[in-house]
Amino acid sequence: MRYFHRTLFTVFVIIFSISVNAETVARVMKSNGEVMVKPIGSRSFNKAAKPGLAISNGDAMRVGESGFAVVIFIDDRSVVKVRENTEFQFIETSNTRTLEIDQGTILNNINKENRTKNFRVETPVSVASVKGTEFAAIVDPAGIDNFVGKSGNFDVTNQITGQTVNVGPGQKAISNAMGNLMQAPAAPGDYPEDPETDFQEEPEEEIEEEEEAEEEVEEGEEPSEEEEIEEEEFEEEEAEEPSDEKVEDPEEPKAEAEKKTDVPDKPFDLGLGVGSVTIDNALYNQLALRPEFNLLGGKLGIGLDLAIYIDNEGNIREDEWDEASDYIDKFLFIRWGNKEDPFWVKWGSLDNVTLGYGGLLSGYSNMMEFPSIRRVGINTGVNFGQIGTEIFLANIKDFTRGGTLMGLRASYKVSKRFPLKIGANFIMDMNQFSGMSDKDEDTYPDIFDDFPNDATLWNDTDGDGFPDPHTGIADSLVDIDANGNNIVDANETDLGLKGTPFSIEDNKASVTGYAFDIGYPLVNTKSFKLDLYTEFNFLNIPEAGTQDTTGTSTFYREAKSGSGFSIPGLRASIFNFLNISFEYRMKSGYYVPQFFDQSYDITRVTQTFVDDQAYIFTKDMLLFADSTMKEDLTGFYGSLGADLFGFGSITGAYANMTSETDTVKSFTAAINVNAEKIPKLSEAMMYYQRNNDSNPFDFANPSINTVFGYRLGYAVSAGVSLIWDFKQFYRDDGTGTLEPVKQTTIETAFTF
Repeated sequence: MRYFHRTLFTVFVIIFSISVNAETVARVMKSNGEVMVKPIGSRSFNKAAKPGLAISNGDAMRVGESGFAVVIFIDDRSVVKVRENTEFQFIETSNTRTLEIDQGTILNNINKENRTKNFRVETPVSVASVKGTEFAAIVDPAGIDNFVGKSGNFDVTNQITGQTVNVGPGQKAISNAMGNLMQAPAAPGDYPEDPETDFQEEPEEEIEEEEEAEEEVEEGEEPSEEEEIEEEEFEEEEAEEPSDEKVEDPEEPKAEAEKKTDVPDKPFDLGLGVGSVTIDNALYNQLALRPEFNLLGGKLGIGLDLAIYIDNEGNIREDEWDEASDYIDKFLFIRWGNKEDPFWVKWGSLDNVTLGYGGLLSGYSNMMEFPSIRRVGINTGVNFGQIGTEIFLANIKDFTRGGTLMGLRASYKVSKRFPLKIGANFIMDMNQFSGMSDKDEDTYPDIFDDFPNDATLWNDTDGDGFPDPHTGIADSLVDIDANGNNIVDANETDLGLKGTPFSIEDNKASVTGYAFDIGYPLVNTKSFKLDLYTEFNFLNIPEAGTQDTTGTSTFYREAKSGSGFSIPGLRASIFNFLNISFEYRMKSGYYVPQFFDQSYDITRVTQTFVDDQAYIFTKDMLLFADSTMKEDLTGFYGSLGADLFGFGSITGAYANMTSETDTVKSFTAAINVNAEKIPKLSEAMMYYQRNNDSNPFDFANPSINTVFGYRLGYAVSAGVSLIWDFKQFYRDDGTGTLEPVKQTTIETAFTF
């Protein structure tokens, strides 16, 4: 009931604010760094908060990394100083003045004189009520609030339990999302430092002159052309039923929502990588510089990969720098904006790509085999009004080899008042063979090519190092005894030589998926969100290859298809620190959830040898070779993500699908540690994935579906870290035995 009242109060305030024409309540006195304002009625922070800027009722302010702002209220001259990484909204009624803060730190100097309204600082967890005092509010998005008193007294109420404590000078109150509230003495250093120690309050005369000038414009002067344009834009946005708060898409997992807006903290990062990597089955030592630039307030990001690879004999691998296309590969990524912007794009490395609710494409990464294999992907989208679009290409290089993994999504939200969202996905791997290694680019994959480094040669039947005769080959290179029977070929009529090898140009194996989903936010408040959805998925795998055993093809796949249905699907977020999802799933035929997953590029095509004969199998062929995967299965899927009160986060997902006789399970987990809480630790994370397996917890016996790794950083000094990056997955060695593929990199990272 308390949350309902709070939501009702917020709606009332917004309506009231619009009705009073967004009156000016305060002005920006000082700002430094990235300080942006989202005017009431606007969907984004689009106005720079320069000194003198008028703050209207309903406006929101965001202060970025290394920024600060000072705001003064016009009526009573109360001052609010805002530290970095803070976001809050100004809300006023006839009786109250509220700063509704989502995260960050504000220092408040509230005057008793000339003030006619109660002053409040409200967070998703707590409310601080002030009559006249100087205090600080520190709000952690994990659901922990700290209020520290400097002078005067104020009350703090935990909104979960309703418990209230009084805080005086030199005291603090700690309130959290579990309903706990306590008052304690403030320790030295608890009160945040003033973001601008040299700050001097603007003379009242100067502010009064600005107000008088503003009144003159209001009374007699015609508005400027710019003001007219701004007014027209506001009216257009109002007609589109804007929302002051961003309503999260119900199909978007919370973890993904957090990742999409991730922007590196610093404008320039430099990584120096030293370690071993495997490229084309050869071991190299690497020396790599990986600078990252974050420009235009983090809007534009550029990452480079400037690497040199040295073999055991000290020779530099020249293949990395000898072609014009190699220099394109030196761009690790280029990005613009994020998914909530009207236009956004990321080119290059892609990580954790999910379309819709993830029934087909979930957590895909084109970086699993980096740097041995470099893929250049594109993920972009456009949002206009109630319509959203997204395009995904895993590797544009594959278009020269028959096509790549691609995805399209379109969604439509009915209205703000009725936020039902309808979405559709189309996902297709245009040619699964395009991911096969073909170093000389002669269209014959290396597994079928006896001369994988020479585009003019491909067959050597007797294995003596001399090529079989074929059109275009020089006579001096021709093997005169190509079949190796010690008889000159000129004296034989039937040599029994190899036929034309398997060619990517002549063979294609595609997979197509369709998905349709509907989602509706049942509850959408700052403290609690609950989304209801359903999703239908269809997977179609057409026939490929030939059944003619006398032909040259070593590949044949029967046509198959299947579908999956998730109903109901529920996703909940509690105080932004606990995220839970649940789905009841039904699958029939040849379908598995998350067919295109994080490790898809690894399992896309499996290459093996049987009796010295090369064979290839697409992912679906091996996956559905298990009779269990062909059966109709029902079961559940659940995920859990938790913020460990600022010390880190943990995520995990588990699926259990059963038939009358069999069971299929999946498990993923990841742990991230907040390095700021642990001395000398700059970063720490680890992950594990094993999908569509009989026992994903059998860690001693991994499968081809197993992927795990970790990344640890040790802070050598300020701005310098030593980072250990490890990743491991498994491939068939050609005999049916799995061999581990390990990738280890040691980097020295410099942050400026």
